Amino acid sequence: MNLPDMRARLRKDLHDEDSANYRWTDGELDRHVQRAVRDFSLALPLEAKASLAATPGSRELSVAGLGDLVGIEAVEYPAGKYPPSFVRYSVWLSTLTMLIEGAPSTAENVTIYYTKPHLIDATSSTVPTQFEDVIAGGAGGYAAVEWSSFSTNRVSVGGQEVWRNYLTWGNDRLAEFQRALARHGRRNTVRVRRLYAPAADAVDQATVMGP
Repeated sequence: MNLPDMRARLRKDLHDEDSANYRWTDGELDRHVQRAVRDFSLALPLEAKASLAATPGSRELSVAGLGDLVGIEAVEYPAGKYPPSFVRYSVWLSTLTMLIEGAPSTAENVTIYYTKPHLIDATSSTVPTQFEDVIAGGAGGYAAVEWSSFSTNRVSVGGQEVWRNYLTWGNDRLAEFQRALARHGRRNTVRVRRLYAPAADAVDQATVMGP
């Protein structure tokens, strides 16, 4: 479901389908959708991998080119072996350091397994179909709560009960949204990443991990 489709879904949920009297502009609804997608991405980010060339004589790799990272899950070096050869690593800012005995002697490929935010735009979406209802619920909740806050001291068609109803409805949707994120989030799923021991016990596995 792309952004225009999600926006239409939200207008239906919010009973805001009269184009002559919209309560929310397209831009406002889009902003709430993107906020829900960001929240969803922190709980269940998009999985990706990239091949980076090692610098001869160095254990360090720049991950700046990977864009808006949520986290790095594993590092495979040398790449292409079976079974895969995962190595321990640490990350500081945009530099990943492989914790290996000998530095690469050539520009060998290193495969980085990482997670990144989901994307929803005018033509496409990376959000899995089964979670579109979750995004719609979160976005609708954010929209309703914001509108109720804005309208508290303003006269609106339908009287004071309108903003109260939107507030209650929005808070209910946001509570369900948070429950859905907790239920489906990666912390509650079995991941291969848990098979790799961290390089240091005090450091989170999303930062330092390996075989």
